[in-house]
Amino acid sequence: MIALGLEGSANKLGIGLIRHDMSTTPPTVTILSNVRHTYHPPPGEGFLPKDTAQHHRAHILELIRNALDEAKITPKDISVICFTKGPGMGGPLTSVATVARTLALMWNKELVGVNHCVGHIEMGRQITGAQNPVVLYVSGGNTQVIAYAEKRYRIFGEALDIAVGNCLDRFARVLNLPNDPAPGYNIEQLAKKGTKLIDLPYTVKGMDVSFSGVLSYIEANAKAWLASGEYTAADMCFSLQETVFAMLVETTERAMAHIGSREVLIVGGVGCNMRLQEMMGQMAEQREGGMVYATDERFCIDNGIMIAQAGMLAYQTGYTTPLDKTWCTQRFRTDEVFAAWRE
Repeated sequence: MIALGLEGSANKLGIGLIRHDMSTTPPTVTILSNVRHTYHPPPGEGFLPKDTAQHHRAHILELIRNALDEAKITPKDISVICFTKGPGMGGPLTSVATVARTLALMWNKELVGVNHCVGHIEMGRQITGAQNPVVLYVSGGNTQVIAYAEKRYRIFGEALDIAVGNCLDRFARVLNLPNDPAPGYNIEQLAKKGTKLIDLPYTVKGMDVSFSGVLSYIEANAKAWLASGEYTAADMCFSLQETVFAMLVETTERAMAHIGSREVLIVGGVGCNMRLQEMMGQMAEQREGGMVYATDERFCIDNGIMIAQAGMLAYQTGYTTPLDKTWCTQRFRTDEVFAAWRE
């Protein structure tokens, strides 16, 4: 069985093809292709839904052809077409869903609408082999602490305002850092040169976190600090990372204690950050037998293969999305998905 996955919920357009060999137990999973194209706005600017949707429309057909060529298959070999139903930006989501519907009609294939967050989780579980971890999902649009229970991914805590990735991206604009390859990546590299830790607002409310306060504070003071020479841009990036990541580690550890898990799986684009992985690892070492799992940029950054993987798992349980239900939603909660494939 082969699934085609189409992802375009934000500025990254990803196409993936994955094969599940059903003759083995559990099925043998083979990644056939995983191609991606990213929309980069100019430095100091964010990506707007209209421009991002236009980017996706301009590149999606070429990427699909490239994915099929790389996998050395034809459309008749595909069992199901999977697309991101949400959450995400309305314009880009709709552009990709339209292509998925068109291909399904042209090729006479069934469709599966996939929750973007669940796609990250299932891809992370597949790549790392994590069995039943507490999941820290951190990206430009989402920040959630998640654990599985009774056929659903339960949200233990989340950002009350902006996501951690959005916080980092917006501060990158203040410093006029490039958006290529990603503003968060450029902050991470600059933070390695920081030597002074600035006392920034730290907001944890139970299991939830808030990033708008720390962002507002550092934005308001950045120019003055740079002008006076009190702190460098590297110091600010270093301090911002240390503060927001400490908040995430704190809430993740509480979730681990609550469910009795020794595993942490970090997924989402911010999950590529090596300092976040290092801080989480230090926490896990202090818990007996603690383990941290993470993937590299091929799978933690938005990609089509994660949508194919989650869609295939749902499809194997008999789930499909009727054509009249293939609309997209910008708000699609992780815990709304019935994970029938989980034991």
